[in-house]
Amino acid sequence: MSLEGTGDEVAGKAGDVIGRIARAVAVAGGALMLATAVMVVVSVVSRWLFKSGVKGDFEMVQIATAVAVFAFLPLCQWRRGNVFVDTFTLRAPAWFNRSLDTLWDLVYAGFAALIAWRLALGAFDAISSRTSSMVLALPTGWAILATAVMAAFLAVVAAVTAIRRYRSAS
Repeated sequence: MSLEGTGDEVAGKAGDVIGRIARAVAVAGGALMLATAVMVVVSVVSRWLFKSGVKGDFEMVQIATAVAVFAFLPLCQWRRGNVFVDTFTLRAPAWFNRSLDTLWDLVYAGFAALIAWRLALGAFDAISSRTSSMVLALPTGWAILATAVMAAFLAVVAAVTAIRRYRSAS
């Protein structure tokens, strides 16, 4: 099988796939947050009506929120939605700002990779020791592993945005 087209076209196709994956992961995170919100409403209404809410609701909210936050980060980076401050670079040349953005994307990729690595180690430890939540005894290692995978994907997305930024400067 041969790859046709220039390197930029192939990178563009890979970038399109990464963008689609980032969107799908963010939509899944949104669905998880929506389900969590529904569960919180049911729990609050149940407490009000029946003096008893959904057992372990706070545990499920904690786990779902952690997973959802990591689900949103790749799309945010892909769309360059992170907060930035340009007070000192407002009047700098465009090439300088692109170079600086490239540098910070690479730094972000490095930190995301570091976080993914440490989360993966924590996940494997939690899975092997069968760590679970207090009330529902939910195994927490799998949620930690999911966040590790999404942090690794964030590192890839940040590296790709750095490469794209660098190529646009050329």
